[in-house]
Amino acid sequence: MTKKNATIYDVARVAGVSITTVSRVLNSPYQVKAHTRKKVLHAIEGLNFVPKAEAGDRARKRFGRIGVLTPSLTNPSFVERLRGITSRLYGSGYELIVYSVENVIQLQHYIDLLTAVKRLDGLIVMALPLPERDLTRLLAKHIELVCIEIGSPLCGTITTHNVSGGRLAAEHLLERGYRRCAFLGEVLASAQQPNSCAKRLQGFHEVFYELDLDLPKDYIRFCPLEMGDISRQMEELLNLSSAPEAIFCYSDLYALSVLKFARARQLRIPDDLAVIGFDNIPAADFVELTSVDQHLEESGRLAVETVLASIERHTQALRHIELQPRIEERIST
Repeated sequence: MTKKNATIYDVARVAGVSITTVSRVLNSPYQVKAHTRKKVLHAIEGLNFVPKAEAGDRARKRFGRIGVLTPSLTNPSFVERLRGITSRLYGSGYELIVYSVENVIQLQHYIDLLTAVKRLDGLIVMALPLPERDLTRLLAKHIELVCIEIGSPLCGTITTHNVSGGRLAAEHLLERGYRRCAFLGEVLASAQQPNSCAKRLQGFHEVFYELDLDLPKDYIRFCPLEMGDISRQMEELLNLSSAPEAIFCYSDLYALSVLKFARARQLRIPDDLAVIGFDNIPAADFVELTSVDQHLEESGRLAVETVLASIERHTQALRHIELQPRIEERIST
């Protein structure tokens, strides 16, 4: 006897809610309380429920949709990656769905939703560490996965060699005669996986160590990406008895803030202070900021190519690409 497909009424019964609530969870999830939403999604996953609108898509085995999970829609580095994603996806026949993730709760909701009701053929995860449990759940639903900036043996990855980027920054400054070089980075996360800031600092420090050059602890600074915090760190650096003559910033956004501080202090760039950033976002060109280019747009294009290859082959492509950064020299150094 053929097993009947679960209906929205079955989901409502198992979850102990109305069919209206089930519909809201599927279409407007943030109108539903988190506890109720979780019950409904658990019921959907347990019953393997497929909404009628998507049943035809499942029968055809494809949805024609690629999703992107991103922690920001305004940070220039993520905007550039999205630019690469959209340019490569154009003309492919796939629709792009972008999920903006502001916190862990929101991220978990999207994972629960995607694993309960598969709506995508592929998913690109940008700089959001996912537990192995969640990666496994997504892969079990045959959602082809690629992670950008986060390494994983379970799926395709597109990463930047951040240690090499830090080394390039140090070598560039030293070649130009700067010896008192500082580092300004984001507040280090407590994640299990080493973050990009730590790796960039590692590469920067390695060059000084190998050349037996001093990189004082006072020259290594961390703070949130807020103008007030950055200004305080810069004031402290410049008030040292032996102030730095150059600074390597974790990202271009930090470097742009340092340039703003320098203008307010009437410091001459690079005569009084040389500045180098990391990312090479478009704004870096406007202000003539030297930056380590990590090929942001290219990483987006490669992520799409990896996802599409997995979809065509009906198998998860374990393609691991590590992009090699390069220096884009401008007048700030």
